[in-house]
Amino acid sequence: FSASGYRTAIFGKWHLGDNYPYRPQDRGFEEVLIHGGGGVGQGPDYWGNNYFDDTYFHNGKPKKFKGYCTDIWFDGALKFIEANKNRPFFCYVPTNAPHGPYNVADKYSKPYRDKGVKGNQANFYGMITNIDENMGRLMSRLKELDLEENTILIFMTDNGTSGGHDGGMRGKKGSEYEGGHRVPFFVRWPAGGLKSPGDVDRFSAHVDVLPTLIDLCGLKRPAGVKFDGASLAPLFKGSAKRWPDRTLLVHSQRIEHPEKWRKSAVMTQRWRLINGKELYDIQADPAQKKDVADVNPQVVEQLRRSYERWWADLSQGFDKYCEIVIGSDEQNPTRLMSHDWHCPNPAWSQSAVRRGSKSNGFWAVEIQRDGTYEFELRRWPVEVDAPINGAIAGGKAITATKARLNIADKDLILPVPQDAHSVTFRAELKAGKTRLQTWLTDDNGTSRGAYYVYAKRL
Repeated sequence: FSASGYRTAIFGKWHLGDNYPYRPQDRGFEEVLIHGGGGVGQGPDYWGNNYFDDTYFHNGKPKKFKGYCTDIWFDGALKFIEANKNRPFFCYVPTNAPHGPYNVADKYSKPYRDKGVKGNQANFYGMITNIDENMGRLMSRLKELDLEENTILIFMTDNGTSGGHDGGMRGKKGSEYEGGHRVPFFVRWPAGGLKSPGDVDRFSAHVDVLPTLIDLCGLKRPAGVKFDGASLAPLFKGSAKRWPDRTLLVHSQRIEHPEKWRKSAVMTQRWRLINGKELYDIQADPAQKKDVADVNPQVVEQLRRSYERWWADLSQGFDKYCEIVIGSDEQNPTRLMSHDWHCPNPAWSQSAVRRGSKSNGFWAVEIQRDGTYEFELRRWPVEVDAPINGAIAGGKAITATKARLNIADKDLILPVPQDAHSVTFRAELKAGKTRLQTWLTDDNGTSRGAYYVYAKRL
């Protein structure tokens, strides 16, 4: 979009990297307002955020806001749209709600509690009601700005429900069954020549979104890119004479090293092959109650072959890491957080930091250039600025006496003074890809990684 002259912005949840070169501002977004990590209050997020009056990252800098998170995202989006109403714009508003923790103002959850809905379920529905209210604000403002007719408005979600109605489908968020990954994709473009309002019944997926928008918006196609998806524009406009039966694949790995067939679905217009074994006729059995693999062996074999081809292509990158770059002009210093450790159970949340989780792992990093680098090891982030061994409210004290840093060919050890807020190492490093790992260890040998490391090229 940016390369085609559009103004670009994101407001809300990114969850594709908190460090250069994976931040939204490194990926084409000119205006950025986001929380950190995968949810408000997770480890990379600003410490203490709880959805209300939080500090978020505006164009890479922490900024304090007043109000509820979803309202803030839409406030930012509306200001951006108003400022760019006379030129093409792409505005992306991925809300963190209704993700846990389920926090929302009482006025949104009370109507559900009054109807007998209990606890977090009422809050979950209240968060959705707030999103609905904000969508109404957005649509009304587009109309007031005379942008309604020629703005493509898309409403969708990123996964199946985590706690609400499942639409009669099997499974919820994270499941390989239909309820885990089948989502709405509502498109509105009054002046776009779309067909009469109604359902598009052809099989489609997330990989189709970019090719479709390239067609609808007349964007420059990136050179040398082979898209996995197809443009849905002919279906939207009612001009598709024929639409081929496609085979698409999804899986939910959520582990360090992907495993073949793990939580996978091979899908066509009619069939769903689950984990390479179970087969469901999704048209006759949308709830996926009856496994018909035994009576359709040829279908199973055909779908398994499709998976094998897909896996052979995908697995070529399984031994590669997405290195966080240290020492770049774009982000110096770089804050590393244990959310991004490579290990079985990283300390990804602020609650894990509070309880002093005895976990550890390495960061995959790339030193951008030769030079002197400084590494400040902390248990608490700088905005908390508490002693390494101290216990803040709701937290647990530790008794670390020794700090260790291992990076490239350097393995360094320093003492941890009792009241120290951090321990700082310096090292001469060569440019290149490597691993960075830290340890905070007490006299009994109990160890954990430094959850926060601030790395700086001097």
